[in-house]
Parts: sequence; structure tokens; C-alpha cells
Amino acid sequence: MSEIKMPDLQIVYLRPDELVPYERNTRVHTPTDIEQIKTSILRVGFDDPIGIWGEHNVIVEGHGRLIAAKELGLERVPCIRLDHMTDAQRRRYAIDHNRTQELSSWDFDKLEEEIAALMLQGVDMSDTKFALKALAEEDPAQEFADAEKQKNHVCPRCGHVWAKEDA
Repeated sequence: MSEIKMPDLQIVYLRPDELVPYERNTRVHTPTDIEQIKTSILRVGFDDPIGIWGEHNVIVEGHGRLIAAKELGLERVPCIRLDHMTDAQRRRYAIDHNRTQELSSWDFDKLEEEIAALMLQGVDMSDTKFALKALAEEDPAQEFADAEKQKNHVCPRCGHVWAKEDA
């Protein structure tokens, strides 16, 4: 097994205008993504430094955080210098870093327990997709059975209503 590099990483604080987005960045951030990043920063602070490389402070990872920081009007953002990487390593790392989020999965039982525990502590979880999904998901079969008891039929999936025939 080859030796694992363990660089002495240091956090530096730079103005957002000192950072240069990588012109060939492959990750796309929607306005919704940026809003979620901004919300996280407002809740707990800017705790995930932006990875930068080279004398021009090219962003390796953290483009969405930079956009959020600019929209929030932050004067400085935490950054980690990744100058120990070669150009090819930095480019590969940017792809690997973004890809790992897509490949990971959730333990939904633990997630449900964690969200429930936070809600019991008074933490508002209503704006998370998980909380909304948990509140919105109903058993379609049960919804259809409930509709059977009504005068009209209501499709639990599309909401179409049609009159129940009298027997």
C-alpha cells in the first residue's frame, strides 16, 4: 500500500473577490442549492472551508459556498490551501469530491430517529426535504380505501374525482 499524504492543512481567510472559480468546474448549483447552503451558513456558521489552489486562488471545491457567501455579503470566507497537489491531482480531486456525495446513501431508520429527536428538542425541521417527505407520504392503498367510504371516488395519486355509482 502506498503512503497516504497527510499535508499540514491551514485555514486562511480571504475575501470572496480574491477567489477565482475554476472555469471548467463540472458541478452545477441551482438557486435552490444556493438557498440551502445559505440557510446552513446562517444556522451554524461557515464551517466548511473552500478548497483553493495556486497563486490565483482557483477554487478546487466549494463553488456553491462561494456563491452563497457573496449573496450573504460575507467579507471573508475560510479557505484551505491545496497547493500540495499537482494540476492533474487538483482536477481529479474536484471530480472525486463532488462524486462522493452522489454515491453515498442514507440509513433512513437512523435518519428518522435523528429528525424525530431534533423535533422533540424544538428544532424546526419543516424546511428539510426529509421532514416534508415524511409528512407528505401517505399509503396510497389506504387513501384509496378511505375514498371508497366516501360518496365519490378520489384517486390518491392524481386527485381525480368521479361519482360513486349507487348500488
